[in-house]
Amino acid sequence: MLKLLRHKKTAKRIWIVLAVMVLPAFLFWGLGSAVRSRNDKPFSPKITGRDISPDQLQEAQEAVRNLAIMQFGDNFNQVQQYLDLESQAIDRILLQREAKKRGIKATDKEVIERITSYPFFQIKGHFDNKTYNTAMEYYFHTLPRIFENQTRDNIIIGKLFEAVTNDAKLNDDEIMREYLRINQEVSVFYLAGLPADFAKDIKPSDEEVRDFFQKNSFEFREPPAFNVQYVSSDSEPRIQEAYQKLKKSADFQNSAKELGIEAKETGYFPDIGPVPGIGWSQDILNSVAALKTGEVSIPVKSDKFYILKLKDKKDASIPELDKVKELVKGRIIKDRSESIAKEKVDKAQSLLKELYAKAPASADLKKVARENGLKYDETKPFKFATYIEGIGASDTLWQSAQDLKEGEPSGVIPTPSGFYIIKLKEKSPLDEKKFAEDKEKLSNGLLARKKEETFGRFLAGLK
Repeated sequence: MLKLLRHKKTAKRIWIVLAVMVLPAFLFWGLGSAVRSRNDKPFSPKITGRDISPDQLQEAQEAVRNLAIMQFGDNFNQVQQYLDLESQAIDRILLQREAKKRGIKATDKEVIERITSYPFFQIKGHFDNKTYNTAMEYYFHTLPRIFENQTRDNIIIGKLFEAVTNDAKLNDDEIMREYLRINQEVSVFYLAGLPADFAKDIKPSDEEVRDFFQKNSFEFREPPAFNVQYVSSDSEPRIQEAYQKLKKSADFQNSAKELGIEAKETGYFPDIGPVPGIGWSQDILNSVAALKTGEVSIPVKSDKFYILKLKDKKDASIPELDKVKELVKGRIIKDRSESIAKEKVDKAQSLLKELYAKAPASADLKKVARENGLKYDETKPFKFATYIEGIGASDTLWQSAQDLKEGEPSGVIPTPSGFYIIKLKEKSPLDEKKFAEDKEKLSNGLLARKKEETFGRFLAGLK
Protein backbone atom coordinates (compact mmCIF):
# COMPACT_ATOMS: atom_id res chain seq x y z
CA MET A 1 0.00 0.00 0.00
CA LEU A 2 1.09 3.60 -0.59
CA LYS A 3 0.96 4.37 3.12
CA LEU A 4 4.05 2.15 3.46
CA LEU A 5 5.93 4.86 1.62
CA ARG A 6 5.52 7.16 4.59
CA HIS A 7 6.67 4.59 7.15
CA LYS A 8 9.73 2.92 5.63
CA LYS A 9 12.30 3.44 2.96
CA THR A 10 12.22 1.64 -0.35
CA ALA A 11 15.62 0.18 -1.07
CA LYS A 12 15.19 -0.19 -4.80
CA ARG A 13 16.46 2.88 -6.73
CA ILE A 14 15.21 3.46 -10.23
CA TRP A 15 16.93 6.09 -12.33
CA ILE A 16 14.18 7.65 -14.39
CA VAL A 17 13.47 11.14 -15.53
CA LEU A 18 11.32 13.40 -13.43
CA ALA A 19 7.60 13.39 -14.02
CA VAL A 20 7.92 16.68 -15.86
CA MET A 21 10.14 14.93 -18.38
CA VAL A 22 7.84 11.95 -18.71
CA LEU A 23 4.88 14.21 -19.36
CA PRO A 24 4.99 15.79 -22.79
CA ALA A 25 6.69 19.16 -22.79
CA PHE A 26 3.67 20.90 -24.21
CA LEU A 27 2.06 20.80 -20.76
CA PHE A 28 4.50 23.54 -19.82
CA TRP A 29 4.12 25.58 -22.99
CA GLY A 30 2.42 28.77 -21.93
CA LEU A 31 5.36 31.05 -21.25
CA GLY A 32 4.09 34.38 -22.43
CA SER A 33 0.54 33.78 -21.25
CA ALA A 34 0.09 33.99 -17.54
CA VAL A 35 -1.97 32.30 -14.87
CA ARG A 36 -5.53 33.52 -15.03
CA SER A 37 -6.75 35.06 -11.82
CA ARG A 38 -9.71 33.55 -10.09
CA ASN A 39 -12.45 35.84 -8.84
CA ASP A 40 -15.65 35.46 -6.88
CA LYS A 41 -17.52 33.96 -9.83
CA PRO A 42 -17.10 30.20 -10.28
CA PHE A 43 -15.44 29.09 -13.49
CA SER A 44 -16.90 25.93 -15.03
CA PRO A 45 -15.67 25.04 -18.51
CA LYS A 46 -16.99 21.98 -20.32
CA ILE A 47 -15.06 19.08 -21.79
CA THR A 48 -16.70 16.42 -23.94
CA GLY A 49 -20.09 17.74 -22.87
CA ARG A 50 -19.38 17.43 -19.15
CA ASP A 51 -18.78 20.21 -16.66
CA ILE A 52 -15.51 20.60 -14.81
CA SER A 53 -16.33 21.41 -11.23
CA PRO A 54 -14.33 24.10 -9.40
CA ASP A 55 -12.91 21.35 -7.16
CA GLN A 56 -11.70 19.32 -10.16
CA LEU A 57 -10.11 22.36 -11.70
CA GLN A 58 -8.39 23.29 -8.44
CA GLU A 59 -7.05 19.74 -7.97
CA ALA A 60 -5.66 19.71 -11.51
CA GLN A 61 -4.12 23.16 -11.04
CA GLU A 62 -2.40 22.00 -7.86
CA ALA A 63 -1.03 18.99 -9.75
CA VAL A 64 0.43 21.02 -12.62
CA ARG A 65 1.74 23.53 -10.09
CA ASN A 66 3.66 20.75 -8.33
CA LEU A 67 5.03 19.56 -11.67
CA ALA A 68 6.18 23.12 -12.36
CA ILE A 69 7.86 23.25 -8.95
CA MET A 70 9.73 20.04 -9.79
CA GLN A 71 10.73 21.43 -13.18
CA PHE A 72 11.79 24.94 -12.16
CA GLY A 73 12.87 24.35 -8.57
CA ASP A 74 13.89 27.54 -6.76
CA ASN A 75 13.01 29.57 -9.88
CA PHE A 76 9.33 28.64 -9.67
CA ASN A 77 8.27 31.86 -7.94
CA GLN A 78 9.96 33.92 -10.66
CA VAL A 79 8.36 32.06 -13.60
CA GLN A 80 4.97 31.30 -12.04
CA GLN A 81 3.34 34.43 -13.44
CA TYR A 82 4.20 33.29 -16.98
CA LEU A 83 2.68 29.82 -16.65
CA ASP A 84 -0.93 29.38 -17.73
CA LEU A 85 -1.62 26.76 -15.07
CA GLU A 86 -5.37 26.88 -15.57
CA SER A 87 -5.08 26.00 -19.26
CA GLN A 88 -2.61 23.23 -18.43
CA ALA A 89 -4.99 21.96 -15.75
CA ILE A 90 -7.80 21.67 -18.29
CA ASP A 91 -5.44 19.77 -20.62
CA ARG A 92 -4.61 17.46 -17.73
CA ILE A 93 -8.28 16.71 -17.02
CA LEU A 94 -8.89 16.01 -20.69
CA LEU A 95 -5.95 13.59 -20.84
CA GLN A 96 -7.02 11.87 -17.61
CA ARG A 97 -10.46 11.25 -19.08
CA GLU A 98 -8.97 9.86 -22.30
CA ALA A 99 -6.63 7.57 -20.34
CA LYS A 100 -9.56 6.31 -18.24
CA LYS A 101 -11.54 5.61 -21.39
CA ARG A 102 -8.61 3.51 -22.67
CA GLY A 103 -8.33 1.65 -19.37
CA ILE A 104 -4.81 2.88 -18.60
CA LYS A 105 -3.82 2.43 -14.95
CA ALA A 106 -0.82 2.74 -12.64
CA THR A 107 -0.03 0.32 -9.82
CA ASP A 108 0.93 1.24 -6.26
CA LYS A 109 4.37 -0.21 -6.96
CA GLU A 110 4.87 2.14 -9.91
CA VAL A 111 3.86 5.12 -7.78
CA ILE A 112 6.27 4.14 -4.99
CA GLU A 113 9.11 3.57 -7.44
CA ARG A 114 8.50 6.92 -9.10
CA ILE A 115 8.45 8.92 -5.87
CA THR A 116 11.44 7.18 -4.32
CA SER A 117 13.46 7.83 -7.47
CA TYR A 118 13.18 11.63 -7.19
CA PRO A 119 16.59 12.97 -6.10
CA PHE A 120 15.04 15.80 -4.06
CA PHE A 121 13.52 13.20 -1.70
CA GLN A 122 16.83 11.38 -1.25
CA ILE A 123 19.84 11.58 1.03
CA LYS A 124 23.03 9.90 -0.15
CA GLY A 125 21.19 8.22 -3.01
CA HIS A 126 18.37 6.71 -0.93
CA PHE A 127 14.81 7.80 -0.30
CA ASP A 128 14.46 9.62 3.02
CA ASN A 129 11.03 9.68 4.66
CA LYS A 130 11.74 12.79 6.75
CA THR A 131 12.94 14.74 3.69
CA TYR A 132 9.83 13.66 1.80
CA ASN A 133 7.41 14.82 4.50
CA THR A 134 9.30 18.08 5.03
CA ALA A 135 9.17 18.81 1.29
CA MET A 136 5.44 18.07 1.23
CA GLU A 137 4.75 20.47 4.09
CA TYR A 138 7.07 23.39 3.41
CA TYR A 139 7.85 23.26 -0.31
CA PHE A 140 4.89 21.69 -2.12
CA HIS A 141 2.27 22.57 0.53
CA THR A 142 0.56 19.29 -0.33
CA LEU A 143 -0.52 16.31 1.72
CA PRO A 144 1.52 13.17 0.90
CA ARG A 145 -1.66 11.28 -0.01
CA ILE A 146 -2.61 13.95 -2.55
CA PHE A 147 0.93 14.08 -4.00
CA GLU A 148 0.82 10.31 -4.43
CA ASN A 149 -2.48 10.54 -6.30
CA GLN A 150 -0.99 13.24 -8.51
CA THR A 151 2.00 11.02 -9.18
CA ARG A 152 -0.32 8.16 -10.15
CA ASP A 153 -2.02 10.41 -12.68
CA ASN A 154 1.36 11.62 -13.98
CA ILE A 155 2.33 8.00 -14.65
CA ILE A 156 -1.00 7.30 -16.35
CA ILE A 157 -0.68 10.35 -18.61
CA GLY A 158 2.90 9.28 -19.35
CA LYS A 159 1.59 5.87 -20.45
CA LEU A 160 -1.00 7.58 -22.64
CA PHE A 161 1.82 9.62 -24.17
CA GLU A 162 3.76 6.46 -24.97
CA ALA A 163 0.70 4.75 -26.44
CA VAL A 164 -0.08 7.68 -28.70
CA THR A 165 3.51 8.30 -29.83
CA ASN A 166 4.70 4.70 -30.08
CA ASP A 167 4.52 4.72 -33.88
CA ALA A 168 6.59 7.90 -34.27
CA LYS A 169 9.72 6.84 -36.16
CA LEU A 170 12.73 8.47 -37.82
CA ASN A 171 14.51 7.70 -41.06
CA ASP A 172 18.16 8.39 -41.97
CA ASP A 173 17.22 11.37 -44.16
CA GLU A 174 15.56 13.12 -41.22
CA ILE A 175 18.61 12.55 -39.00
CA MET A 176 20.95 13.80 -41.73
CA ARG A 177 18.79 16.89 -42.24
CA GLU A 178 18.96 17.63 -38.51
CA TYR A 179 22.75 17.22 -38.53
CA LEU A 180 23.08 19.65 -41.43
CA ARG A 181 20.66 22.08 -39.80
CA ILE A 182 22.94 22.26 -36.76
CA ASN A 183 26.35 22.08 -38.42
CA GLN A 184 26.37 23.06 -42.09
CA GLU A 185 27.32 26.54 -43.25
CA VAL A 186 26.10 27.94 -46.55
CA SER A 187 26.68 31.18 -48.41
CA VAL A 188 24.46 32.57 -51.17
CA PHE A 189 24.18 35.24 -53.82
CA TYR A 190 20.94 37.13 -53.53
CA LEU A 191 18.62 39.53 -55.29
CA ALA A 192 16.33 41.50 -52.97
CA GLY A 193 13.27 43.68 -53.22
CA LEU A 194 13.17 45.68 -49.99
CA PRO A 195 10.01 47.73 -49.29
CA ALA A 196 12.15 50.27 -47.42
CA ASP A 197 13.92 51.11 -50.71
CA PHE A 198 10.62 52.16 -52.32
CA ALA A 199 8.86 53.70 -49.32
CA LYS A 200 10.66 57.05 -49.53
CA ASP A 201 9.08 57.82 -52.92
CA ILE A 202 5.48 57.12 -51.82
CA LYS A 203 3.54 60.20 -50.72
CA PRO A 204 -0.18 59.49 -50.16
CA SER A 205 -2.55 62.38 -50.88
CA ASP A 206 -5.15 63.57 -48.37
CA GLU A 207 -7.83 62.02 -50.56
CA GLU A 208 -6.07 58.64 -50.55
CA VAL A 209 -5.70 58.82 -46.76
CA ARG A 210 -9.42 59.56 -46.29
CA ASP A 211 -10.42 56.80 -48.70
CA PHE A 212 -8.14 54.23 -47.03
CA PHE A 213 -9.40 55.16 -43.57
CA GLN A 214 -13.04 54.84 -44.63
CA LYS A 215 -12.41 51.37 -46.03
CA ASN A 216 -10.19 50.15 -43.19
CA SER A 217 -11.28 52.19 -40.18
CA PHE A 218 -11.79 49.09 -38.02
CA GLU A 219 -8.05 48.38 -38.17
CA PHE A 220 -7.40 51.66 -36.34
CA ARG A 221 -9.92 50.94 -33.62
CA GLU A 222 -8.75 51.90 -30.15
CA PRO A 223 -9.05 49.00 -27.67
CA PRO A 224 -11.11 49.11 -24.47
CA ALA A 225 -9.41 51.14 -21.75
CA PHE A 226 -9.64 51.03 -17.96
CA ASN A 227 -9.06 53.53 -15.18
CA VAL A 228 -8.31 51.68 -11.95
CA GLN A 229 -7.77 52.59 -8.32
CA TYR A 230 -5.62 50.17 -6.36
CA VAL A 231 -3.78 49.48 -3.13
CA SER A 232 -0.91 47.07 -2.64
CA SER A 233 1.02 45.34 0.11
CA ASP A 234 3.74 42.72 0.50
CA SER A 235 1.75 41.22 3.37
CA GLU A 236 -1.10 38.84 2.55
CA PRO A 237 -2.76 39.17 6.00
CA ARG A 238 -2.57 42.96 5.65
CA ILE A 239 -4.19 42.95 2.22
CA GLN A 240 -6.88 40.50 3.33
CA GLU A 241 -7.73 42.80 6.23
CA ALA A 242 -7.92 45.77 3.86
CA TYR A 243 -10.14 43.84 1.46
CA GLN A 244 -12.79 43.27 4.11
CA LYS A 245 -13.21 47.04 4.49
CA LEU A 246 -12.59 48.21 0.92
CA LYS A 247 -15.06 45.83 -0.71
CA LYS A 248 -17.90 47.49 1.26
CA SER A 249 -16.68 51.08 0.98
CA ALA A 250 -18.08 53.67 -1.42
CA ASP A 251 -14.99 55.88 -1.02
CA PHE A 252 -12.02 53.69 -1.93
CA GLN A 253 -9.35 56.36 -1.48
CA ASN A 254 -10.45 57.63 1.95
CA SER A 255 -11.07 54.11 3.26
CA ALA A 256 -7.57 53.12 2.21
CA LYS A 257 -6.19 56.21 3.93
CA GLU A 258 -7.98 55.26 7.16
CA LEU A 259 -6.26 51.86 6.92
CA GLY A 260 -2.89 53.54 6.53
CA ILE A 261 -2.52 52.35 2.93
CA GLU A 262 -1.98 54.68 -0.02
CA ALA A 263 -4.55 54.33 -2.81
CA LYS A 264 -3.24 55.06 -6.31
CA GLU A 265 -4.96 55.61 -9.65
CA THR A 266 -3.67 54.31 -12.98
CA GLY A 267 -5.35 56.67 -15.43
CA TYR A 268 -6.69 55.10 -18.62
CA PHE A 269 -4.70 52.20 -20.05
CA PRO A 270 -5.55 49.68 -22.84
CA ASP A 271 -6.89 46.26 -21.97
CA ILE A 272 -3.68 44.64 -23.22
CA GLY A 273 -1.58 46.55 -20.70
CA PRO A 274 0.83 47.45 -19.27
CA VAL A 275 -0.83 48.73 -16.10
CA PRO A 276 0.58 52.14 -15.10
CA GLY A 277 2.34 51.95 -11.76
CA ILE A 278 2.23 48.14 -11.78
CA GLY A 279 3.66 47.00 -15.11
CA TRP A 280 2.95 43.92 -17.16
CA SER A 281 0.80 41.48 -15.21
CA GLN A 282 -1.71 39.17 -16.85
CA ASP A 283 -3.18 38.37 -13.44
CA ILE A 284 -3.98 42.05 -12.89
CA LEU A 285 -5.37 42.50 -16.42
CA ASN A 286 -7.58 39.43 -16.10
CA SER A 287 -8.92 40.62 -12.77
CA VAL A 288 -9.64 44.14 -14.05
CA ALA A 289 -11.41 42.78 -17.13
CA ALA A 290 -13.77 40.78 -14.89
CA LEU A 291 -14.84 43.82 -12.85
CA LYS A 292 -17.88 46.01 -13.33
CA THR A 293 -17.53 49.76 -12.92
CA GLY A 294 -17.32 50.55 -9.19
CA GLU A 295 -16.61 46.93 -8.24
CA VAL A 296 -13.67 45.91 -6.03
CA SER A 297 -11.62 42.80 -6.80
CA ILE A 298 -10.54 40.11 -4.39
CA PRO A 299 -6.81 40.31 -3.57
CA VAL A 300 -4.67 39.52 -6.61
CA LYS A 301 -1.11 38.16 -6.31
CA SER A 302 1.46 39.54 -8.72
CA ASP A 303 4.79 41.00 -7.61
CA LYS A 304 2.79 42.09 -4.52
CA PHE A 305 -0.76 41.63 -3.33
CA TYR A 306 -3.21 44.04 -4.94
CA ILE A 307 -6.82 45.13 -4.45
CA LEU A 308 -8.30 46.81 -7.51
CA LYS A 309 -11.35 48.98 -8.05
CA LEU A 310 -12.58 49.69 -11.58
CA LYS A 311 -13.26 53.44 -11.52
CA ASP A 312 -14.22 53.75 -15.19
CA LYS A 313 -14.09 51.92 -18.50
CA LYS A 314 -14.01 53.14 -22.08
CA ASP A 315 -15.39 50.80 -24.71
CA ALA A 316 -13.47 50.13 -27.91
CA SER A 317 -13.98 52.95 -30.41
CA ILE A 318 -12.88 54.15 -33.84
CA PRO A 319 -11.03 57.47 -33.52
CA GLU A 320 -11.40 60.53 -35.72
CA LEU A 321 -9.13 60.52 -38.79
CA ASP A 322 -7.14 63.57 -37.60
CA LYS A 323 -6.02 61.61 -34.52
CA VAL A 324 -4.60 58.70 -36.55
CA LYS A 325 -3.76 60.39 -39.84
CA GLU A 326 -0.03 59.65 -39.61
CA LEU A 327 -0.74 56.02 -38.75
CA VAL A 328 -2.98 55.74 -41.81
CA LYS A 329 -0.29 57.29 -44.02
CA GLY A 330 2.27 54.85 -42.63
CA ARG A 331 0.00 51.92 -43.35
CA ILE A 332 -0.57 53.07 -46.96
CA ILE A 333 3.17 53.49 -47.49
CA LYS A 334 3.88 50.07 -45.98
CA ASP A 335 1.29 48.27 -48.11
CA ARG A 336 2.25 50.03 -51.32
CA SER A 337 6.01 49.61 -50.87
CA GLU A 338 5.57 45.90 -50.13
CA SER A 339 3.41 45.53 -53.22
CA ILE A 340 6.02 47.26 -55.43
CA ALA A 341 8.86 45.15 -54.02
CA LYS A 342 6.91 41.90 -54.45
CA GLU A 343 5.87 42.77 -57.99
CA LYS A 344 9.44 43.55 -59.03
CA VAL A 345 10.86 40.37 -57.47
CA ASP A 346 8.08 38.24 -59.01
CA LYS A 347 8.95 39.67 -62.42
CA ALA A 348 12.64 38.97 -61.87
CA GLN A 349 11.93 35.41 -60.75
CA SER A 350 9.86 34.68 -63.87
CA LEU A 351 12.69 35.96 -66.06
CA LEU A 352 15.35 33.99 -64.17
CA LYS A 353 13.27 30.82 -64.37
CA GLU A 354 12.90 31.26 -68.13
CA LEU A 355 16.61 31.95 -68.63
CA TYR A 356 17.64 28.99 -66.47
CA ALA A 357 15.40 26.64 -68.49
CA LYS A 358 17.07 27.75 -71.73
CA ALA A 359 20.66 27.89 -70.50
CA PRO A 360 21.50 27.72 -66.76
CA ALA A 361 24.53 29.98 -67.12
CA SER A 362 22.38 32.76 -68.56
CA ALA A 363 20.33 33.15 -65.35
CA ASP A 364 22.47 36.05 -64.15
CA LEU A 365 21.17 37.24 -60.79
CA LYS A 366 23.26 40.40 -60.76
CA LYS A 367 22.20 41.52 -64.24
CA VAL A 368 18.49 40.85 -63.60
CA ALA A 369 18.68 42.75 -60.30
CA ARG A 370 20.23 45.79 -61.98
CA GLU A 371 17.68 45.79 -64.82
CA ASN A 372 14.75 45.69 -62.36
CA GLY A 373 16.01 48.22 -59.82
CA LEU A 374 16.65 45.59 -57.16
CA LYS A 375 19.47 45.04 -54.68
CA TYR A 376 22.17 42.46 -55.37
CA ASP A 377 24.76 41.12 -52.94
CA GLU A 378 26.21 37.96 -51.41
CA THR A 379 26.42 36.65 -47.85
CA LYS A 380 29.22 35.34 -45.73
CA PRO A 381 28.89 31.67 -44.66
CA PHE A 382 26.03 31.24 -42.17
CA LYS A 383 24.32 28.46 -40.25
CA PHE A 384 20.65 27.81 -39.63
CA ALA A 385 19.08 29.96 -36.87
CA THR A 386 21.77 32.65 -37.00
CA TYR A 387 21.66 36.31 -38.00
CA ILE A 388 22.70 37.45 -41.49
CA GLU A 389 23.96 41.01 -41.51
CA GLY A 390 21.64 43.28 -43.46
CA ILE A 391 19.00 40.56 -43.88
CA GLY A 392 17.98 39.16 -40.52
CA ALA A 393 17.21 35.60 -39.42
CA SER A 394 18.83 32.96 -41.60
CA ASP A 395 16.24 30.19 -41.34
CA THR A 396 14.29 30.64 -44.58
CA LEU A 397 17.34 31.38 -46.73
CA TRP A 398 19.23 28.40 -45.27
CA GLN A 399 16.29 26.06 -45.89
CA SER A 400 15.88 27.27 -49.47
CA ALA A 401 19.61 26.91 -50.19
CA GLN A 402 19.54 23.24 -49.14
CA ASP A 403 17.33 22.28 -52.08
CA LEU A 404 19.09 24.27 -54.82
CA LYS A 405 21.29 22.85 -57.53
CA GLU A 406 24.44 24.73 -58.55
CA GLY A 407 23.47 27.86 -60.48
CA GLU A 408 19.73 27.36 -59.92
CA PRO A 409 17.75 30.42 -58.80
CA SER A 410 15.32 29.91 -55.94
CA GLY A 411 11.69 30.88 -55.86
CA VAL A 412 10.67 34.11 -54.17
CA ILE A 413 11.49 33.95 -50.46
CA PRO A 414 9.44 36.31 -48.26
CA THR A 415 11.11 37.58 -45.09
CA PRO A 416 10.24 40.35 -42.59
CA SER A 417 12.69 42.69 -44.36
CA GLY A 418 11.60 41.98 -47.95
CA PHE A 419 11.55 39.47 -50.80
CA TYR A 420 14.59 37.48 -51.93
CA ILE A 421 15.79 35.23 -54.71
CA ILE A 422 18.99 33.34 -53.98
CA LYS A 423 21.58 31.20 -55.70
CA LEU A 424 23.83 28.84 -53.80
CA LYS A 425 27.41 30.10 -53.54
CA GLU A 426 28.97 27.45 -51.29
CA LYS A 427 28.15 24.69 -48.79
CA SER A 428 30.51 23.38 -46.15
CA PRO A 429 31.27 19.67 -46.73
CA LEU A 430 29.74 16.92 -44.62
CA ASP A 431 32.00 15.64 -41.84
CA GLU A 432 31.22 11.91 -41.96
CA LYS A 433 33.14 11.15 -38.77
CA LYS A 434 31.37 13.83 -36.74
CA PHE A 435 28.01 12.74 -38.14
CA ALA A 436 28.66 9.16 -37.01
CA GLU A 437 29.64 10.40 -33.54
CA ASP A 438 26.58 12.65 -33.19
CA LYS A 439 24.00 10.41 -34.87
CA GLU A 440 22.62 8.66 -31.77
CA LYS A 441 22.31 11.88 -29.76
CA LEU A 442 20.68 13.64 -32.70
CA SER A 443 18.30 10.76 -33.20
CA ASN A 444 17.20 10.75 -29.56
CA GLY A 445 16.54 14.49 -29.49
CA LEU A 446 14.76 14.48 -32.85
CA LEU A 447 12.57 11.53 -31.90
CA ALA A 448 11.61 13.18 -28.60
CA ARG A 449 10.59 16.31 -30.48
CA LYS A 450 8.65 14.30 -33.03
CA LYS A 451 6.78 12.51 -30.23
CA GLU A 452 5.91 15.80 -28.57
CA GLU A 453 4.58 17.16 -31.87
CA THR A 454 2.56 13.97 -32.39
CA PHE A 455 1.08 14.18 -28.91
CA GLY A 456 0.38 17.90 -29.33
CA ARG A 457 -1.66 17.12 -32.45
CA PHE A 458 -3.43 14.33 -30.55
CA LEU A 459 -4.43 16.70 -27.75
CA ALA A 460 -5.59 19.31 -30.26
CA GLY A 461 -7.74 16.62 -31.86
CA LEU A 462 -9.28 15.73 -28.51
CA LYS A 463 -10.08 19.38 -27.89
